[in-house]
Amino acid sequence: MNIRISEIKRESLQSLKGNWGLSVLLTFIMSILFYVILFMISLLNLVLTSGLYVWFNHDEITNVMVVLYLIIDISLIPLLIGVYWFYLSLVRENKPQISTVLSVYHNGKTPIKLIVADILQKIFVILWSLLLIIPGIIKTIAYSQTFYILRDHPEYTILEAISESRRRMNGFKWNYFLLQLSFIGWGILCLFSLGIGFLWLVPYVSTSNATFYNRVIYNQDADTSDNAIIIEKLG
Repeated sequence: MNIRISEIKRESLQSLKGNWGLSVLLTFIMSILFYVILFMISLLNLVLTSGLYVWFNHDEITNVMVVLYLIIDISLIPLLIGVYWFYLSLVRENKPQISTVLSVYHNGKTPIKLIVADILQKIFVILWSLLLIIPGIIKTIAYSQTFYILRDHPEYTILEAISESRRRMNGFKWNYFLLQLSFIGWGILCLFSLGIGFLWLVPYVSTSNATFYNRVIYNQDADTSDNAIIIEKLG
């Protein structure tokens, strides 16, 4: 399959046409949410270090804050993946709403499954990174389609989804890397806008990643089905 990054980005912009307002609003809401969480954590840290140092030493308070950071970070994983699914729906012209992000919570088991999948991916990447940085980057790219695959195949186990992502990315990792690299210039420009430009860049990147999956990775399902039909007819 011949993939052109320009085509992926052009299709992404086409999907965003008429949906920029919704996408920017989603990015804004998510940004506010994270800023509020960071503010609350910082405030709690201030209260603990200024008011409880009499009963607890600095190391104990630091440990409490580290645990709190980890709990919050883990609890936000399903919500972030819900954003991935929102843009996949956008690419597929399913007319998603902001509430689509919460679709990950429709089944009580799904958030837990996504959290475990994210943690396992990070562990695998860390283990590969112990060899060298490059293998870690390669595996990060290889596992990048896991959450999209779990969206389309909720029946897959976590390891099946990770393995399927790795298998389907064979021959496409360089294309995916170049796609991410193509946004660096825009990212630098957004820094000069005091970060405001990211409200538009994040939807652009997210839609491009969803388009990449939908065009390159998801289509492999169709190819497999066609092959199965041909084999069945021959049989």
